Amino acid sequence: MSWLWRLLYSLAWYLALPLAFAYLWRRGARQPEYRRDWPERLGFYRQTVTGPVIWLHAVSVGETRAAQVLVNALRLRHPDHRIVLTQMTPTGRDTARQLFGDSVTVAYLPYDLPGAVGRFLRHFRPRFGVLMEMELWPNLLHGSADAGVPLYLVNARLSEKSLRGYQRVSGLVGPALTRLAGVAAQGPRDAERLASLGAKAVQVSGNIKFDFELDSGLTGQGRQWRQHMGERPVWAAACTREGEEALLLDALARQPLPEGALLVLVPRHPQRFDEVASLLAQRGLRYLRRSQWQGDAAVPAQVQVLLGDSLGELAAYYAAVDLAFVGGSLVDLGSHSVIEPCAQGVPVLLGPSSFNFADAVAEAVALGAAQQCADADAVVAGVASLLAAPAARQDMAQAGLAFVARHRGAVARVMTLLP
Repeated sequence: MSWLWRLLYSLAWYLALPLAFAYLWRRGARQPEYRRDWPERLGFYRQTVTGPVIWLHAVSVGETRAAQVLVNALRLRHPDHRIVLTQMTPTGRDTARQLFGDSVTVAYLPYDLPGAVGRFLRHFRPRFGVLMEMELWPNLLHGSADAGVPLYLVNARLSEKSLRGYQRVSGLVGPALTRLAGVAAQGPRDAERLASLGAKAVQVSGNIKFDFELDSGLTGQGRQWRQHMGERPVWAAACTREGEEALLLDALARQPLPEGALLVLVPRHPQRFDEVASLLAQRGLRYLRRSQWQGDAAVPAQVQVLLGDSLGELAAYYAAVDLAFVGGSLVDLGSHSVIEPCAQGVPVLLGPSSFNFADAVAEAVALGAAQQCADADAVVAGVASLLAAPAARQDMAQAGLAFVARHRGAVARVMTLLP
């Protein structure tokens, strides 16, 4: 009956295709890049690649950044191969270009239609493919196996919530998982959940995000920024999602921070920069946009918020602050990564939602590197307490560095799985 599941799934994709392009057009009103390169979504490419190819898929920004160390490892093992790096979002695509320039070929992964998948595989002819985290596209998995392209799922994570969703379509997902050439899960619970869906011979590799290499240029830039911020306390709200900025600003109005405290506010998505700027203006807050500040002049003392409306500078923002709130956690989106700030010795606070990084957050909290808060008021209370306690911040910083150090080595374990 798996063929029937796949047939119905493919028909649903064909029926939904006009809606998919309507979505891209609507998103393009705020981010014009969504209206470009549509043929690639259907498996038609202008890019030409000569020689043997390794294909790596990283859906968006976070996965693309995490893939950097894996790209470097693959280059060392296969110096004669060209890497084709695919994404699903323009921000992920832009991140790939910032990180790798022309040294990799950047393209969109096509929608999961049998014909589009076939065109993609015939055009690039990869020797093997690697999917980052949890990209389970049934036609892609079946099509790759049928074309003789070994496909590996690495750094895989699967929350209990996601497992329940996949179990409802197990007749579609299970047979697709069996076509994978190998699976490397982040942790034992991820491995168990993947195996329960049908994945074979799942190994536990750890999270390759712990192996990422700090960009010394960005961290140095952040330290220089800090010198221009003066002696005032500085904290970040990083990777914030829609609704979180308002929650934090409301909480700040109820519970002011130490005098002169500067908030570095960094929304996750660039299409929201103007929206957040408008929110700050409506609240009567004095703010300065990163795009209007060159980083080589003092931040005026009257500025209350530095709006991080730039791409690719998250490491610099973390390097410039005393502590950081990690977004995606006050709204039910499962949080963004706590690993990056911990790797820089930045104390971390986050909200109650952390299912995307459940194991990492639990361990960071247990080790004293992070504090998980019930709501925005608790976050602001935590910020106020830590800004007034340098010794406590130092303890959290050391715990964060130790937390990251103890988990390094995942890339080496993943590489044992790959050709």
